[in-house]
Amino acid sequence: MTYELRNLSGSVVVITGATAGMGAATARELVELGAKVVLNARNGARLQEMVNELGTDKATYVAGDCSDPGISRAVAKKAIDTFGTIDAVVANAGIGMYGSILDHSDDEVNRMMRTNYEGTVHIIRATLPTMIAKGAGDVIIVSSVAGFRGGGDEAIYAGTKHAQVGFAGSLDRELREKGVRVALVCPAGTDTEFALGVGRTPGDPKLASFLRSEDIAFQIVQIMRQPRSVRTHIWTLWSMQQQS
Repeated sequence: MTYELRNLSGSVVVITGATAGMGAATARELVELGAKVVLNARNGARLQEMVNELGTDKATYVAGDCSDPGISRAVAKKAIDTFGTIDAVVANAGIGMYGSILDHSDDEVNRMMRTNYEGTVHIIRATLPTMIAKGAGDVIIVSSVAGFRGGGDEAIYAGTKHAQVGFAGSLDRELREKGVRVALVCPAGTDTEFALGVGRTPGDPKLASFLRSEDIAFQIVQIMRQPRSVRTHIWTLWSMQQQS
């Protein structure tokens, strides 16, 4: 007998950081499997483009910064009002800036810390009550291998990812008995627009050796497709060319 994966058709998934890279790739794969997605990012025009691509019967959006609790609550409300429920949340919004701890402005540093950590906390706080009430759901936090060992050119960024790792570990212990699974997805460098101009250079040949957004999207979707009797908590991903 082959291993039976869950059918995600009709599932409702909230995704932050959804207009490019891993978030957009995850949305596309989920819709291909019959799920419905509620997208969030700052850029409303790009969100509308994603909805037009995916179909208004399968996707909707709320534009804004999910580190603002009010925006995160609006995303959760949009999911309920449009599709009737929430089955999973993918906390994917993130900013990366590389360099010394002294290299970036106060505003840039604060924006990265708020987006990467507070954005994770608030979208989960907003979407979680629906999953707890149903006794089932998936919380998937997109972090980074930097959350386990930061490099010498990413101290502040790595700190935000360490925070996500600690947050996810506690949530797993808190929510398991309520039927909600918590998974932490930690990719190494991925070839996206992430950190371009703030530590990565467009067209750098090295990017070709990185992971692809679709690699991470595949793992996120597989976490959701696992039988409800199983939970896996920490996933780290590397391309064959990257050193761990």
